[in-house]
Amino acid sequence: MIPYGRQEITQADVDAVIGVLQSDFLTQGPAVPQFEACVAGHVGARHGVACNSATSALHVACLALGLGPGDWLWTTPITFVASANCGLYCGAQVDFVDIDPRTYNLCPVALADKLAAAEAAGRLPKILVVVHLCGQPCDMAAIHALSQRYGFRIIEDASHAIGARYRGEYVGNGRYSDITVFSFHPVKIITTAEGGMALTNSDELAHKMALLRSHGITRDAAHMTHAPDGPWYYQQVELGFNYRMTELQAALGVSQMQRLDDYVARRHGLARRYDELLARMPVTVPWQHPDAHSALHLYVIRLNLDQIRQTHLEVFEALRQRGVGVNLHYIPVHSQPYYARMGFKVGDFPQSERYYAEAISLPMYPTLTHAQQDHVVHALEQVLTA
Repeated sequence: MIPYGRQEITQADVDAVIGVLQSDFLTQGPAVPQFEACVAGHVGARHGVACNSATSALHVACLALGLGPGDWLWTTPITFVASANCGLYCGAQVDFVDIDPRTYNLCPVALADKLAAAEAAGRLPKILVVVHLCGQPCDMAAIHALSQRYGFRIIEDASHAIGARYRGEYVGNGRYSDITVFSFHPVKIITTAEGGMALTNSDELAHKMALLRSHGITRDAAHMTHAPDGPWYYQQVELGFNYRMTELQAALGVSQMQRLDDYVARRHGLARRYDELLARMPVTVPWQHPDAHSALHLYVIRLNLDQIRQTHLEVFEALRQRGVGVNLHYIPVHSQPYYARMGFKVGDFPQSERYYAEAISLPMYPTLTHAQQDHVVHALEQVLTA
């Protein structure tokens, strides 16, 4: 089975992890700050706050921005559930904005319309979580302009998009948002096994997120309510969590970062080849916005169902039977049973629902060979012409 995504682990990665295992620190040592500085320096942000997952990073990002009961968080329906759940963790209410039918990202036009209606109803969001689906950046300039008009804060869920660029600058530099979150899950662009990071240019937000990821505890006298009792002293000044990244994960991340741009370049080579090989098939290949240079975490096709005999499900199952480990990213969040109980229903976000009815993620990862890619394309051709 050719998977839809997978990690590459080199001897350099193995050596980096072994080096930590043979060191004095398995956690709370020098590797995590090194990884934070490595990522922040690469993308052009002032601060990086490493966490044990991107979900954890989204949670502390929302808390640092003051999200709580009575507030609203908006995001896109086409994302992993964590992009919405982070609002619920804070006691806020969640709503969605439909997608652009070409980029599959949150649509700025739909956002503008929804904001105007929300302002009239007194229900403007406190936070908008924009998701760079498949690694393609959203139209951040348009979204940022709306944030200036309506007063909401922006978190970029860039779990798919480390190494991507928008208007020539790396995603994560904070020009158009308060906080950016990366994921380092094994199928993402680089991996720390599990892990995530929040990037920001704000000293205050960075301090708050670092505090919250480690129980809300500080050993810095400058942040205590009174002078320390002795060198052993610490204070819990916030209700935080144990969201720390280990030294092993961070060392792996530092090693993987050395190949980040190469990984993105390889993905682009594979995507161009897919575009050419699929050109005559009844599918829609990914469209790339001219302002964006995608990280191409995913290569999603949409089936032109009016031109083929098979259903979406039949195509999906037939590809898996032929050894192609396709997947579907994502089931619209508003259609999940948990969110349906909040009152969301089919028909609320028609572009997202149409996307879900047609989308299939083909294998895409740097070590995918041309022979494997040819097998994927041949299998798809067989299925669509059956």
